Amino acid sequence: MKRQLAALLMCSMIATTATAETFSADVWADNWFEMRVDGVQVAEDSVSITTERSFNAESFEFEAERPFTVGVVAKDFKENDTGLEYIGTNRQQMGDGGIIFQITDAAGDIVAVSSEDWVCEVIHTAPLDKSCESESDPVAGEGACGFEASDEPEGWDSAEFEASDWPAASVFSAQDVSPKDGYDEITWDETAELIWGPDLEQSNTVLCRMNVN
Repeated sequence: MKRQLAALLMCSMIATTATAETFSADVWADNWFEMRVDGVQVAEDSVSITTERSFNAESFEFEAERPFTVGVVAKDFKENDTGLEYIGTNRQQMGDGGIIFQITDAAGDIVAVSSEDWVCEVIHTAPLDKSCESESDPVAGEGACGFEASDEPEGWDSAEFEASDWPAASVFSAQDVSPKDGYDEITWDETAELIWGPDLEQSNTVLCRMNVN
């Protein structure tokens, strides 16, 4: 009996290994991203979000079994909860975000691209009033510089998570985002689009997910 169980276990392991595939991904983000597959991190932006003008593209591989769920954390830089950058200088402003990515299989066929088919939940929005940008002494949570922030929902990057109430990703043109520094180094599939939360300036941390079959 023990031999039979061991044989069954070995066959199960072989079958599981045989169904795993290697996928390639390209990501460009303003300013920073993390990609997870079924809740496990497979890549993180190699340039710190605190680096000024931290625009860059990343290309990497990961293994997964279909179907799988992709979760992307995308962040635009902000100095604090005002959502502003360069505070106290003549460059004080709201930053703007944007991300584009594509995933291909070992044959080079497109498996998933960033588009309005993804759903994205914003967990940090600031400032709530864009006039905060012109405040001489902006203070998070005061006056025009109000903000909304929440933690990542538990298990949001897993297949079991119920995301039916999450809004569709907002799609933006290259003219809207002005992608640079690495964007042109990637040959993007014609269906891949720049996405973000509903507002490029006020949406500072965005969670995007999709089930890949």
